Amino acid sequence: MRYFLLIFSLVFIFSCNKEVASKIEAGTFRGVLKAIDNQNIPFVFKVINDTLIHIKNGEETIEVTNISYKEDSIRMQTPVFEGYIKAKIIDKKIENGNFINPSFNRIVPFTTINSDERFDTKNKPTLNITGKWETVFSKQNDKNKYLASGIFKQEGKIATGTFITKTGDYRYLEGVVEGDSLKLSVYDGIHVFLFKAKATDSTLNGMFYSGNHWKEPFEAKLNNDYELEIDENITFIKEDYNEFYFSFPDHKGRLVESTDAEFNNKVVIAQIMGSWCPNSLDETKFLVNYLKENPNDKIKVVSLDIEIAKSRETSINNISRLIEEVEIPYPVLLAQFGRGGSKKAVLEKFPMLNKFNAYPTLLIIDKNKKVIKIYPSFNGPATGKKFTNFKEDFNKVVNQLVSEIE
Repeated sequence: MRYFLLIFSLVFIFSCNKEVASKIEAGTFRGVLKAIDNQNIPFVFKVINDTLIHIKNGEETIEVTNISYKEDSIRMQTPVFEGYIKAKIIDKKIENGNFINPSFNRIVPFTTINSDERFDTKNKPTLNITGKWETVFSKQNDKNKYLASGIFKQEGKIATGTFITKTGDYRYLEGVVEGDSLKLSVYDGIHVFLFKAKATDSTLNGMFYSGNHWKEPFEAKLNNDYELEIDENITFIKEDYNEFYFSFPDHKGRLVESTDAEFNNKVVIAQIMGSWCPNSLDETKFLVNYLKENPNDKIKVVSLDIEIAKSRETSINNISRLIEEVEIPYPVLLAQFGRGGSKKAVLEKFPMLNKFNAYPTLLIIDKNKKVIKIYPSFNGPATGKKFTNFKEDFNKVVNQLVSEIE
């Protein structure tokens, strides 16, 4: 018996100390997504270990922990979003596969290159694009034409920044200036963007690629005094309605209504958003952080989620993932699904609104259930000063309304 116990103990100790072989090789790599016109959309990711991968876009690092393996394949799903990358593992390296977004019905070919640089460069930059750029996309097409403000910073050959539009920003873009050419890209689990342009000291002329389904030209001129005009009053409550009303189930099936006692005599912050929308995610993170830094039982937050998923089950799963991964302490209600995020369909759910401009839209409601302020779009942390200005205004409005509650 002693002999058996000794052998068992030795085997147990040996097993515990034996290193488990890794499935994928640690290191930094370039992921490449194939865009329309055979363009490559690159991003940099770092394999920490089998269960953790970091994706880098400018100042943002996305921690990917939802990683699974099946035979010779790997599945990597970024936080919150439904899209994922599925690829082959060959000699412990992640090789050919696809980025798959089920609800958008999009599949983008994916591969990797053993490089820690986003773009290959041979030549030094001949100019610096740091500054504000007055931008127009699809200038020759009145139907698709829209204005934007490009805000960029260049250090050496590395360029970072974003484009701000009237419906939100394009989040963290990163790339290079080589000679007189600008290249910027992003992959964050839903955005698959590439911007390429020829540059002078004062102009940009280029093309914007979105995955393998869309492209459009853009032009820009350097204008450090430029401010994109956004009509803050574009969305309002119609005169025929006294208040903003909602009545939808949360992810556990509990019906939550604006008339519930928990919202009485409170400042209510109602967010119309989509779990699939990167700008909505940025705003949600802001709201969660705001409540942590400003705990107050006179403030109630509720999110009204418009899902693009075709089924209720998938929509509920998307909401549950969002709540868990962002640690949302307030209700997230399923307002709609299966309509593709149509703005017209949103107005059917919220007929008191004259117009729905963008995801997300934020409403600030006072103790008497009167809508005091509507933010019809959101400029996130990648926009710098714009985001700072929003936070200052938001704090001012909410603090004033809270002070009016006895």
